[in-house]
Amino acid sequence: MSKIVGVHGIGHQFKGPHSLREEWLPALKDGLAKAQRQLASDQDFTCAFYGDLFRPSGKGASIPPYTANEVTDKWEQDFLLELWREAARTDIGLQPPGANTKVSVPSVIQRALNALSHSKFLSGIAERALIYDLKQVRRYLHEPSVRQMARNRVRSAISPETRVLIAHSLGSVVAYETLCTDPPPQVEVFVTLGSPLGIQNLIFHMLDPRPTNGMGMLPPAIKHWVNIAGNGDVVALVKDLSPCFGRTMTNHLVCNGTHAHDATHYLTTRELGDAVALGL
Repeated sequence: MSKIVGVHGIGHQFKGPHSLREEWLPALKDGLAKAQRQLASDQDFTCAFYGDLFRPSGKGASIPPYTANEVTDKWEQDFLLELWREAARTDIGLQPPGANTKVSVPSVIQRALNALSHSKFLSGIAERALIYDLKQVRRYLHEPSVRQMARNRVRSAISPETRVLIAHSLGSVVAYETLCTDPPPQVEVFVTLGSPLGIQNLIFHMLDPRPTNGMGMLPPAIKHWVNIAGNGDVVALVKDLSPCFGRTMTNHLVCNGTHAHDATHYLTTRELGDAVALGL
């Protein structure tokens, strides 16, 4: 059983735990090397996988040909607008939404999609893939069965030998909620990468368990929580999670280049290596 478990984010519906592990493991080793540490064995790392919960079903299934007309859910619209605002803040070449922008107007949805697909953050991402990823986050937060199945996948990957849980993007939400269940998994170190956990109303206030008096529950079993955010990562809109979850956690700001949200870019950082070393 593995000492370190990784939890992926959105957009991995056509992969599996083994293919994802092959991507993450070399990057994890690089991060540990920068902290002058190494794995005793490659078997010390495994990936919890839930991406197939979002895989299209049926013969010849593929990502639906989504357009702006399919972004009708208010949560999706509001989240898209927040991403646009943050992308414009970090990309000086991107025009931000107007102060009086009403997100429900179809033309605004299309403008938001165009802006994001041409931003440095999401350059080259097809519009329908962006919408599909957006809908994955909405489904996790709004469909109890999907939420429970994803959390079950994370819990089943954690063994008595597991010391560190590394979670990226939406995976940080899945992992956080899993760590807050009763009884909580006995993990010593929780590392969040490119996490949207601090986005008010759209993510933070929809967590399970719900925040109380503006504060989220601190997972009871962990000894260390290290949050790492890229300075150009639009998804990690709130870089410092301490005001949301308590001052006992540690936050780091890193540079991931143009692929600011890429999990492997986070894994190769010294900050990640130091965080994982806390549990080895």
